[in-house]
Amino acid sequence: MNLHFDLEKPIAIGADHAGYEYKEALKAYLQEKNLQVTDFGTHSPDSVDYPDFAHPTASSVESEETGFGILVCGSANGVAITANKHAKIRAAICWKIEIAQLARQHNNANILCIPARFVSLDEAKQMVDHFIETRFEGGRHQGRVDKISC
Repeated sequence: MNLHFDLEKPIAIGADHAGYEYKEALKAYLQEKNLQVTDFGTHSPDSVDYPDFAHPTASSVESEETGFGILVCGSANGVAITANKHAKIRAAICWKIEIAQLARQHNNANILCIPARFVSLDEAKQMVDHFIETRFEGGRHQGRVDKISC
């Protein structure tokens, strides 16, 4: 049971063109906190297909190469849908700090999906902080999480 993240491992991060600026800012923000980040792209604001970045990000979390992940796109829907195709991934779309906390506490989410067009960069940073700091409660929630996989 993953009660918290292994911050000794890098944090996976990925985005499409709509999330590129936030990805770059969040990567710098995490590195300023002396956290390792593995960047799965995109590496410019040019139009791209979100699955090309969501799949590698999710794969790294699923294989435990990275401790957890952050995905950013315009609405967060595309990257969340894509990441959740991976069996061991619980990607949560979060638009408020409280949602990010609940995604960790109750759902043991391991990828935070941020809708760049609907939250400020400051809100995104706060969600990242709370996502990292919040532990999965386990208990009655563990049984529910165990029922997620098909």
